[in-house]
Amino acid sequence: MSYYDIDNNPTYNKTLEFSIRIVSLCEYLQKEKQEYIISKQLLRCGTSIGANYSEALGGESNDDFIHKCAIAQKESNETKYWLTLLHRTGRLSDEEYKSIANDCQELRAILAAIINKCKQKR
Repeated sequence: MSYYDIDNNPTYNKTLEFSIRIVSLCEYLQKEKQEYIISKQLLRCGTSIGANYSEALGGESNDDFIHKCAIAQKESNETKYWLTLLHRTGRLSDEEYKSIANDCQELRAILAAIINKCKQKR
């Protein structure tokens, strides 16, 4: 399987599913918690993970691929920050937080492994 085979790329699919969860969470935060500022930040970075990974798949070189994956990883770090802030300020319950934070952590680990593997191939 090639990194460029989007339809059969499990990481691409995970990032897309995570983005869908983020969109739903932000809608919930805005409608149910009247939380607009942090939810917009979360929407931006949480969906950017998949957008940047998708862009990486069309990278012009191995270095370009690594660079774009690193941006996706940075966005996942920011996403984790906003999720933690929402949890610690009571806008996300323990259950809500654990579920999506675990998914975020999984993406962070996957992206780190991809980056490390690609760097080893240099």
